[in-house]
Amino acid sequence: MAVASVPIRKATPADQPRIHAIRMGVSENVLSDPSKVTDEEVAWYREQAIFLVAEKAGVVVGFACANHQTGLVWALFIDPAHEGRGHGRALLDAALAGLKMAGHAQAWLTTGAGTRAERFYRAHGWRDMGHSLDGQVVFVKNL
Repeated sequence: MAVASVPIRKATPADQPRIHAIRMGVSENVLSDPSKVTDEEVAWYREQAIFLVAEKAGVVVGFACANHQTGLVWALFIDPAHEGRGHGRALLDAALAGLKMAGHAQAWLTTGAGTRAERFYRAHGWRDMGHSLDGQVVFVKNL
């Protein structure tokens, strides 16, 4: 898959160190407790759900995970050095296409309030449905 010359492919176990580095290298939506994301959960997304990576010159520069059972976009992260170049949009579009193929008419996600991610989702047509109990903005988008 490729969108606007951004190569997108299914994540593999070999991508995990780079995915981890990207997730831990962001300045917003920081993972406060890395133990909350278990190896088993990551493996499930990679093997059973939608787990995609974007590449630039053969190097993973971003990733997206979506749950094909619930319609949740669980993660979308881009290496800060590669932000603003279309990788996030390409990954999100590919993940949403996967959710639509899985039979979903709507996708949902949560993100930190007041973040660039919140602005990104608003700019790409996601509807604000309020806040979760932990203060995250809840967004939905029709597919």
